[in-house]
Amino acid sequence: MFPRMIAAGWVLLAAPALAQIGNPGNLAPDTAMQDAATPAPHQRNAHDTLSYQLLAAGGMAEVALAQLALDRAGSDEVRGFAEMMVRDHSDANQRLAALAEDANVPLPEGPDPEHQAMQVRLAGLEGSDFDLAYIRGQITDHQKTVQLLSAEVTGGQDAELQRLAAELLPVVQGHLDHARDIHARLAGISPAVSPAPVARPDPAATPDTAASPAPGASPDPAAASPAPPAAPAAPETP
Repeated sequence: MFPRMIAAGWVLLAAPALAQIGNPGNLAPDTAMQDAATPAPHQRNAHDTLSYQLLAAGGMAEVALAQLALDRAGSDEVRGFAEMMVRDHSDANQRLAALAEDANVPLPEGPDPEHQAMQVRLAGLEGSDFDLAYIRGQITDHQKTVQLLSAEVTGGQDAELQRLAAELLPVVQGHLDHARDIHARLAGISPAVSPAPVARPDPAATPDTAASPAPGASPDPAAASPAPPAAPAAPETP
């Protein structure tokens, strides 16, 4: 059940979201209200439920992949990135699990099938090959997580989950920026060098000025001498 929900979740997140923290615009019909305008704590809509599932599965995958990177990475920079993933995502996973328990939301027990397959692929690599494949995957994953957190902040109903998403969003964006920087160095990507500008003739220059020799230069005798007259045509044979 969880893999199907997670696979469908990314499609639903593409829908526009209008709600704000403390002023939800997508209330589920059975929402219990604290007052006329505020849902009771942990009242969630379908968007919140998907966010719980996707964030939990993705967070567990980040830790598992980072632990693999600590064993197989060839670059100190990649290992440093993996250490940051273990630290930051372990903390986020614990905070999310506590909210889910309070909200009585069951979470998946491990990474989703897509991340499990990624882990198998990465386990067959090492050194620089592993580094590049791992960092490319991290860029894709963190792009998705930034999208998920942004959508939860604006489209969720569970205010506690929305606040957690708002706190995590700049952290995950920082991870994404860091992964992109590492990828650029691993792949040898450098800023494109603009070609030297091509000299264009000055339209204000007159033909005489353009054709005049430089001061002190000897005139070109070939250019100065008139062309020899053409030889007379041979008489036609009768």
